[in-house]
Amino acid sequence: MATRRQFLKATAASAAAITIGRYTGLAHGYPANAKLRLGVVGVGGRGGDNLNGVAGEEIAALCDVDGSALATAAERFPLAKKFADFRRMIEAGGLDGVVVSTPDHTHAPAAAMALRAGLHVYCEKPLTHSIYECRTLLALTKGSKAATQLGTQIHSNDNYRRVVELVRAGAIGEVTEVHVWVGGGYCGGERPTDKPAPPVGLDWDLWLGPAPQRDYHAAYAPFAWRGWWDYGNGTLGDMACHHMDLPFWALELVGPTKLAVEGPPPHADACPPWLIVKYVMTKRAGGSVPLTWYHGDKRPHHFADKLLPEWGNGTLFVGAKGMLLADYDRNVLLPEKQFEGFARPAATIASSPGHYAEWIGQAKGESIVATCRFEYAAPLTEAVLLGCVAHRAGNLALSWDAAKGTTGNPTADAFLARPYRAGWSL
Repeated sequence: MATRRQFLKATAASAAAITIGRYTGLAHGYPANAKLRLGVVGVGGRGGDNLNGVAGEEIAALCDVDGSALATAAERFPLAKKFADFRRMIEAGGLDGVVVSTPDHTHAPAAAMALRAGLHVYCEKPLTHSIYECRTLLALTKGSKAATQLGTQIHSNDNYRRVVELVRAGAIGEVTEVHVWVGGGYCGGERPTDKPAPPVGLDWDLWLGPAPQRDYHAAYAPFAWRGWWDYGNGTLGDMACHHMDLPFWALELVGPTKLAVEGPPPHADACPPWLIVKYVMTKRAGGSVPLTWYHGDKRPHHFADKLLPEWGNGTLFVGAKGMLLADYDRNVLLPEKQFEGFARPAATIASSPGHYAEWIGQAKGESIVATCRFEYAAPLTEAVLLGCVAHRAGNLALSWDAAKGTTGNPTADAFLARPYRAGWSL
């Protein structure tokens, strides 16, 4: 387990070592019409979507532990070098940036190695698997010219912009509480006891990466890893960076000072089927606001009280003058009768050129800044992961000292980091 001393030493040394890759990126810009030479880590499933998102650049390297997925991607990009191990890909050099689309437990090792190599990094959400990793990546970006972007693609849609404008224009008055919820729950259950052989072409040892040594099972890969602490952080870890992103942006939140968790008894191996996490979030401008997260079959009381229309996953801002309900693509002011004839504020937040385009443009030194760069994404991810920490420690109520990086509770602090398997490092 990483200690506080190790954290400070590692992040200070890492930040001092950063340079930029082939071109000077933000400092001087790229030659006209130049393309980024990108390495893509994870090219199947979500990785395939990300590969499509950056396909307009030069795909110089492809990496996947699944030989079948790698071969399929290579048919499309025959000039790209092929790797099973991202460490070998980054060591080979010749890249300007890396796209990380692995399961959560290998986000940080891949992203940290790329940043230390002076590369731009696009990483799927959540940014990391642990808070220690999150703070390490944030330290590596400080003083760096690397362009970074978290894969919260919904952030670049116009609907989120309109919600932010409504909140900031005071359409519902001062926001007094926020509720965020999603249905379902990734829960691993009990460990499987049978030991099937890995699928042909899957390098199971590389798939495990820094996680503990375990036998392959379909209960873990290729998808169900989300329900196991070794590889993911359940529904909270998987979905909250998308949904909590909206209040983080609209209210300019910097993170929690306190949180309390309701949930089933914590399982040593499996993530919970449901959770309610009650945060007290600090705002950048001062003051705080309560924000509650729900997943599984839990939802805010406003549904039972018949105050909200039928709705799937979403976010509810409760203000002094009304409520604002939103999801990825819709938003509505409530009560609807009260807002009949309401003139919505003029759009002030420009449309995004696209989530990948933001990252690529910043990497090339264009006059654009990636809106979910790690400086923004790390505090968001940290807040999400603190909910997992409080649950795993026994559904605790905790305080969080962000400056010191501690809850003050040794049981909880033990979950801020995780040991790496021999041969792997951050």
